[in-house]
Amino acid sequence: MSYKKSCVALALMLCAQVSFADPIAQTKGKFEDKFRQLDESLPTPNIYRNAAGEPGQQYWQQQVDYKIKASLDEEKRRLSGSQTIEYKNNSPYTLKYLWLQLDQNIFKSDSMAEVTSTFGGGSAPSNEQPAKISLSELRNLQFLADHELGYQLDNIKLSDGTALKFVVVGTQMRIDLPKPLKAGESVQFSMDFAFNIVEEDAVSARSGYEHFPDDPRKGGNDIFLFAQWFPRLVAYTDYEAWTNKEFLGSGEFTLEFGDYEVEMTVPADHIISSTGDLTNASEVLTKEQQQRLEQAKTAKRPVFIVTEQEALENEKDDTDDTKTWRFKATNVRDFAWASSRKFIWDAKGYQQGGAEQPFVMAMSFYPKEGGDLWKKYSTESVVHTLEVYSRFSFDYPYSVAQSVNGPVGGMEYPMITFNGPRTELQKDGSRTYSQAEKRFLIGVVIHEVGHIYFPMVVNSDERQWTWMDEGLNSFLDGVAGREWDPQIPWGVEARDITDYMKSEQQEPVMTQSDSVTRLGPNAYTKPAVALNILRDVILGRELFDFAFKEYATRWKFKRPTPSDFFRTMEEASGVDLDWFWRGWFYSTDHVDISLDKVYKLQLDTKDPDIDFERRRKEEQDKPASYFVELNEAENKTSWVERNKDVTDFYDKNDRFTVTNKERNSYQQFLADLEPWEREVFERAIDENKNYYVLNFSNLGGLVMPILLQLTFEDDSVEELYIPAEIWRKTPDAVSKLIVTEKTLKQVVVDPKWLTADVDVENNHYPRQIIPSRIEAFKREKSKDLAERDIMQDSKTKLKEPKAKD
Repeated sequence: MSYKKSCVALALMLCAQVSFADPIAQTKGKFEDKFRQLDESLPTPNIYRNAAGEPGQQYWQQQVDYKIKASLDEEKRRLSGSQTIEYKNNSPYTLKYLWLQLDQNIFKSDSMAEVTSTFGGGSAPSNEQPAKISLSELRNLQFLADHELGYQLDNIKLSDGTALKFVVVGTQMRIDLPKPLKAGESVQFSMDFAFNIVEEDAVSARSGYEHFPDDPRKGGNDIFLFAQWFPRLVAYTDYEAWTNKEFLGSGEFTLEFGDYEVEMTVPADHIISSTGDLTNASEVLTKEQQQRLEQAKTAKRPVFIVTEQEALENEKDDTDDTKTWRFKATNVRDFAWASSRKFIWDAKGYQQGGAEQPFVMAMSFYPKEGGDLWKKYSTESVVHTLEVYSRFSFDYPYSVAQSVNGPVGGMEYPMITFNGPRTELQKDGSRTYSQAEKRFLIGVVIHEVGHIYFPMVVNSDERQWTWMDEGLNSFLDGVAGREWDPQIPWGVEARDITDYMKSEQQEPVMTQSDSVTRLGPNAYTKPAVALNILRDVILGRELFDFAFKEYATRWKFKRPTPSDFFRTMEEASGVDLDWFWRGWFYSTDHVDISLDKVYKLQLDTKDPDIDFERRRKEEQDKPASYFVELNEAENKTSWVERNKDVTDFYDKNDRFTVTNKERNSYQQFLADLEPWEREVFERAIDENKNYYVLNFSNLGGLVMPILLQLTFEDDSVEELYIPAEIWRKTPDAVSKLIVTEKTLKQVVVDPKWLTADVDVENNHYPRQIIPSRIEAFKREKSKDLAERDIMQDSKTKLKEPKAKD
């Protein structure tokens, strides 16, 4: 690249990172513009990402290809491997070094994650009560102390054998290149690696092994889940360059797309589920198993490739033989696999979008502990997910989609997911499952397989913006879940987020994931609810679905940022949504629209013969003076009553009596009107409609549309939608005039609970009695109470580990 072009590229890069526009400053008064444009917070559009939210004309991303050979030592629970990596520098910049992720190093006792972990979630124990520590926390501490964990790295060298200098920095490693890697060039290097596999349940990892000591095989059996198992390149991006963020546990991963060739050598009786396509089926599967795979492609229900009986026989084996399984994967951003002799394997083909579209094999791998729960629902849930997600985004781009049962509650990778629910063993030896476990399995499979679309294909930065994969995916898994069974509570309704929205313990959705105190509601539920509201309340399904699909197809196999999502949704829907993104994603405001008062107005006719009579009736309808009522009760008489001979016109007529003065004034009023004014005025009088003024307060700060349900005296009901823009000039309080022929009896704000309004009590006018509950109890004697308190204080209870989320 020439010097001139280099300067231009540098200037464009700087412009991509810095916005030179000064933000609007409100220096007078208290007005806050909730509808100001979001440009002051978003990066400036550039040649890489344009103002429409599309990849720019010179969009680029790196490619990293891997060839890996791995070997599992089951008895030692250790994985050894070697890999050759080809790094293609598609950026316009020269790189002097490469950064790799060493995620296994998070388990080292001196890792930043361990050193900075806090006791009890960050709150210190008080002197008044004993501190509590869970058994899982104790087990974690003991496991880390007893095991040597993290990577062992050797032979890091170029393809020509040149040793490479490297520096390990926590869960990252910098490799210094002998010569700079210029734009458009590639470099190939290799390394050996090994690590001791963690017991997942001991440290709550995203992968690891699970032990089954009661299996008939001597020493029991294990299920191995391998993820974050090989050193991987850190992403190098146009918006951040190297995305160097230490792996602390919550923030997931930022990765590059590439092609993989992977060999796994495992005990001969193991079955492997993996990212990619199996390329040596004839070497690792029996002829019958290969025939079953072919049969499964067109089967109506899943076909067993490895039956339960075959898996039970495998559980008894004890062999020193090994098999090597080979897989290839094209254009994936990661690679994961699972291995166990306990696996039952079933499969079912899914033909998406017609015969010309890619064919997908939906598959499940699970031990006998999965039972009928997995046999009935796992693979079918995979297929259902592909059907729904493809409708909202794009055809599933890979040949396989898998659900694997293991110790991880739920985790996702390209083409493969790890999912936790199981059946329970009964005393008679049978296995059963609860309604909760059934719903959990269906829900977690939909959610994790959905992640293969977001972020495994639409490749967002999970470590920085967790909501971009978890929130978008939770929104879509709610859609898919309701289409599976609308009776299951999927947890993404507006009502599900109100307690969190009004709580003091929250951060904006845009907060980096490792800094979020409550990741579930922040990154999953709140953005999912926001998108539901955007779809069903603000945009409508037609506009939203078109824009969302546009976002998915634009960024398929590319790396979007929040600004790309925000801009695409606005540009494709044609609706300015800056107020929505600012409120839901950049603030901790909540929705609380209060209907404070409703005034009934009636248009004065200006005709005194009509208006004065109405005012007289209004006066008569008021309660009588209590003061006068008490005087009359005491038989007091007024001066007027005692002196009836002293009277005038005003004693015989009230203040609503019409005189010629008022009539003449009325005639003059009519004469002064323009012709069009008189026409409008007389028409309004003839129609004799009711005028109501509704006063609203925005108590939560988050501007939203006002959804009204109007009930009239004849019990008819009307719904009225007022766009959020009603708050644009007075975001704290607004008044709305409603004109109707009917008499209004009741008004309700957000009657269907669609906007996440945190206080339904102030949504009613007139106010309603709010239903609640009261429970009866038997009061204990004071002595019993004292004894119970003493017992509680004298014991320190260790809680059992909680079920995984």
